[in-house]
Amino acid sequence: MKTFGTSTTFTTKTVADIAVVGGGAAGLTAAVFAARAGASVAVFEKNDKAGRKLRITGKGRCNLTNDCDINEFLRNVPTNPRFLYSALNSFSPEDVKNFFEELGVPLKIERGRRVFPVSDRADDIADALASECKRLGVKFIKEKVLNVTADKKVVTSRGERSFDAVIIATGGISYPKTGSDGDGYRFAKSLGHTVIKPEPSLVPLVAGGICAECQGLSLKNVGFKIKLENGTCVYEDFGELMFTHFGITGPVVLSASAHLDEVSAGKYFAVIDLKPALDEKTLDSRILSDFAKYSNRDFCNSLSDLLPTKLIEPIVAMSGIDGRKKVNLVTREERLKLVELLKNLTISIKSKRPVDEAVITRGGVSVKEIDPRTIESKLVENIYFAGEVIDVDAYTGGYNLQIAFSTGKLAGESAADK
Repeated sequence: MKTFGTSTTFTTKTVADIAVVGGGAAGLTAAVFAARAGASVAVFEKNDKAGRKLRITGKGRCNLTNDCDINEFLRNVPTNPRFLYSALNSFSPEDVKNFFEELGVPLKIERGRRVFPVSDRADDIADALASECKRLGVKFIKEKVLNVTADKKVVTSRGERSFDAVIIATGGISYPKTGSDGDGYRFAKSLGHTVIKPEPSLVPLVAGGICAECQGLSLKNVGFKIKLENGTCVYEDFGELMFTHFGITGPVVLSASAHLDEVSAGKYFAVIDLKPALDEKTLDSRILSDFAKYSNRDFCNSLSDLLPTKLIEPIVAMSGIDGRKKVNLVTREERLKLVELLKNLTISIKSKRPVDEAVITRGGVSVKEIDPRTIESKLVENIYFAGEVIDVDAYTGGYNLQIAFSTGKLAGESAADK
């Protein structure tokens, strides 16, 4: 604790010494707002450059938030949404947009209310946070933290330092090459916290069927469901997906992955509606129209108006209709089976891709042991958590970075105010 006095008034002002462990989105935001509140702040970051994971988010474009109100935002948080209410009220999506524009980063809104920097450069977001930290006098210490103790000591290979408060913002275990190696979970456990098992979330899915044959094909505006073997639907969405050599990915797939527990072959199936704008009767009429147009063609050569090229051969094979059959000989029964296939293209899910391909980590420090009003530990005074290390996760669309910014701000201000 540092104290500064003035000889004229004999009053003292206490300045909190705060350590932030982790220089990612949550950690940098915590450092900015703790420093703005008057604290002396040190950020422990083992990478050469702060915000390494932040710099590659959104394929390097950085979808930093979603332009929606708090209630809509919380509907996109499947895990512990109520816990975030105070944090989001403290730093809403609108506040985040204003914050970065005030830091000199112009923003734009794209499809799905996704907010990006106008430059399409994630570096601009990370650099804005790092520059603001430096302007405020935040110290950056390039050391790997080995432990955080209950008496607020930060232990590194070079020794230990004591602080008034410690904010743990180490991220999860996704993208481990960026430094998210799960250290924060270990620190939390050593402080007595419960850690919900970390698992990959917002991750591509390994699948069989036609995927390898269609790799590289993107489908926009399709209906998408995940069903159990018994037909129960566990997730439903509409949007874009892509076939890969291993299975499927894309926005609807990543969001669906957050709902899948203990994925094993035969448990889950992806069901794709290739023509969601058409009901079965209308689709059948459309197919009849195409068949009339190409009445002298083989079946395999009559679907170019209906399907992308890469999908034609697999659909022909799955339909059970002889590809060399003239379309004017295709029976009503065969045509209705084709309609069923196009509305319910089913692919077996085998597993999730590895955690190092996940956008975020599901699981983390139990929210039951964190005060949602301050993000302070309920078990150890003056220990705070921020960002992905907490057991909160959301869908793709800017929601998870918003959570990092909101919890980071609340942790920084709470630590400094206390």
